Amino acid sequence: MRFCNIASGSSGNCTYIGDDDTHLIIDAGISGKRIEAGLNDLELTTPDITGVLITHEHTDHIGGLGVIARKYGLPIYATEGTIAAIHDMPRLSDIPDHLFHVVRADESFRLGDFNISPIAISHDAAEPVAYRIENGGKRAAVATDLGTYDAYITESLRDCDILMLEANHDVHMLEVGPYPYSLKRRILGEKGHLSNDNCGRLLTSLISDRLKHVILGHLSKDNNMEELAYETVRMEVTMSDSEYHWGDFPVTIARRDQRMECITV
Repeated sequence: MRFCNIASGSSGNCTYIGDDDTHLIIDAGISGKRIEAGLNDLELTTPDITGVLITHEHTDHIGGLGVIARKYGLPIYATEGTIAAIHDMPRLSDIPDHLFHVVRADESFRLGDFNISPIAISHDAAEPVAYRIENGGKRAAVATDLGTYDAYITESLRDCDILMLEANHDVHMLEVGPYPYSLKRRILGEKGHLSNDNCGRLLTSLISDRLKHVILGHLSKDNNMEELAYETVRMEVTMSDSEYHWGDFPVTIARRDQRMECITV
């Protein structure tokens, strides 16, 4: 299994997961040109994509979907609520119906070599999900845009080899920053985004002997910094009563304008 985040953040999200025969992307929130460039770096092209998994309908997750879907006829997998929301968007309403495939939280499905499990998440979208993907005994999960987490989320993300979690904002930076009060409340709310602190707390409950790589994703451009996210999450893990230590697994920051190095497990 190969894992490569092509872009992550409020300006656009796209992650590649695949093997020799099956190639998936989770979200298409950047331009078709940037998606193609990211795939080219992996010696792939957009027509090689087996399917596009959409987490929810916000622009930073579907901004490039219309272009690549219409141009290449790529199959799109999303919840019924997300598909309905996409159809209501003028720029995307002309994507052919036959390209859409309905997925449901907690109902796994097979796509090529991969078993895919949608996970219901709390976010202010129509019917958002995260995804856990398995192949050949290896497991990866992408869980961003989490307003909160609970026992269900924790259990759904347990025992992953690769784990991408949201570290969206530093609470203090957000509170004293320039965003209007209503937007701050939205981000901090249970249908908003996961803070650095909460990301660290969630990660602490997910560390296991199996975990081989952690990616911190969806960092806010205005309310976070890479070093701050890294250090805050590190401190949460270090100060916890977990038997595991921060140095037991590598940690990468996913960037909005630069793809990460490919991880293979």
